Amino acid sequence: MKNFKEKADLIWRVADLLRGDYKQSDYGKVILPMTVLRRLDCVLQPTKQKVLDYLPKVDALKDSAKDIALNKIAGFNFHNRSQFNFDKLIADPNNVAVNLRNYINGFSNSAREIIEYFNFDDQIDRMDGPQADILFRVVKSFQEIDLTDMDSMEMGYTFEELIRKFAEQSNETAGEHFTPREVIRLMVNVLFIEDKDILTQEGIVKTLYDPACGTGGMLSVGEQYVMELNPKAELKVFGQEINPESYAICKSDMLIKGQNPSNIKFGNTFTVDGLEDEKFDYMLSNPPFGVDWKKAQKIIKAEAESNGMSGRFGAGLPRINDGSLLFLQHMISKMKPGGTRIGIVFNGSPLFTGAAESGESNIRKWIIENDWLEAVIALPDQLFYNTGISTYIWIVTNNKSAERRGKVQLINATGAKDEELCKEGKLDFNRFWQKMDRSLGNKRKKIAENGNEKGIGFITQLYGNFEENEFCKILPNEFFGYWRITVEQPLKDEKGRVIKTKGQPKADSSLRDYENIPFLVKRGEGLSAQTIEAYFEAEVKPHLPGAWIDHSKTKIGYEINFTKYFYEFKPLRPLADIKADILALEEKTLEKEKSILL
Repeated sequence: MKNFKEKADLIWRVADLLRGDYKQSDYGKVILPMTVLRRLDCVLQPTKQKVLDYLPKVDALKDSAKDIALNKIAGFNFHNRSQFNFDKLIADPNNVAVNLRNYINGFSNSAREIIEYFNFDDQIDRMDGPQADILFRVVKSFQEIDLTDMDSMEMGYTFEELIRKFAEQSNETAGEHFTPREVIRLMVNVLFIEDKDILTQEGIVKTLYDPACGTGGMLSVGEQYVMELNPKAELKVFGQEINPESYAICKSDMLIKGQNPSNIKFGNTFTVDGLEDEKFDYMLSNPPFGVDWKKAQKIIKAEAESNGMSGRFGAGLPRINDGSLLFLQHMISKMKPGGTRIGIVFNGSPLFTGAAESGESNIRKWIIENDWLEAVIALPDQLFYNTGISTYIWIVTNNKSAERRGKVQLINATGAKDEELCKEGKLDFNRFWQKMDRSLGNKRKKIAENGNEKGIGFITQLYGNFEENEFCKILPNEFFGYWRITVEQPLKDEKGRVIKTKGQPKADSSLRDYENIPFLVKRGEGLSAQTIEAYFEAEVKPHLPGAWIDHSKTKIGYEINFTKYFYEFKPLRPLADIKADILALEEKTLEKEKSILL
């Protein structure tokens, strides 16, 4: 992938021309649309003259018919019928603004709409104005950058690298725009592994959707996977994106690859579902971590109240400052009755936040009791560009295989244990991640992409084998449920006598306590069901003989306490060893003092 880094650096250097006339945070307003234009120009170059030669033959046709005919000549779902390209633009330095507009207007409608989302016309005026006068130099710099040798994957990386740089300059969140490609590859591997037999059928057609598609990375990697598996298969991709620049980049990528660009919708997925009536075979997403949904609160609440469980958000509404589980509910509403597989990246919050019968807990309850949660994979930290926090892949499906029904697979792919073994010299390499040669923002680790002994291959095997080991636990759905009971104690007067109401002890609110009682408890090597009464008699009554349960306040909750399940007790070091280390340090310190004083 050396090529994409070189190209990204070349493009980034063009931003130096904007210094003084633009704030650093505004560089992207010029560089991103110019990169898209240059990319489209390079892709169309081989057939550009053929399109111009054919233009008189279709001149009398309506624009829609003209587009179809000229697209066919261009060999893509778009074309440019202007006399200009980047070479001709720089040949006329005095008229570069008017010619550039002519060039942009020469694109077929689908491509022209993409450029409009950048509001680039304003930047042409700004760069061509007497105070700046840098338009020609910017166009010339891009004309010197050849993007013909870039495949779609490399171009995706290039855009993501540029967005990361611009986000850093303006203190924005780069991670809202894209996901590291090795994380996407892992998600795609796990998502498709159960359906390999289906995907290798000749002429198979499937659909893939991302409700927060960014620049389209997940859609591209999914499409690439299916094509490598079966060149005769077709994966139609769909998405929606709220950021106009990311949306435009994603749509241009779809256009170049021959996908239908109208499948990519612009706008807030929560307030206006651009693909309302669609259901999909596969879904992938990395929604922004911990982003509030206050702006959409009124619409979401109204939909939840009016549509209930027949709508998108009937299971519950999470806290206003984290809309992650809203995305998952939205995706679940788009599952096909015959079977859909979903892969989504979350931080740790959706696993356990929210008390029993809170919005988050009720959403987890709904998903787990419907037997949709197939697996949760804990990833290494420091994988993402904008945050070093731990992240988790959830695999959700309404068509589990027979052996997975009623169970949830948990995979600990953090690599923490391997890191310790490597330091102790007991392991040659970490099977889950490796350090990057150079950090990219907060991204200091990457998941290896080749081989089965480590990285993506190793984690995919852990998932596919579906066997318990030191990295994998397989637990029944009920394991994640619990009762939250309210424990009351009697109110007493100054003489210690119990105060009663209607013959019953009155509760002392100051002594009120709560207990979480798991549905299942570990006994020996297995799990056993327990009751509220048995737990109360064994764990509470011996310590509080006068206590009772207020059953009217009992609630049911669900949580996935991932760290707890993989916790390993480490005995404290013997005092003799600690003492020996302290004495050795003291002796070393005394020797240094003597050498300094002498």
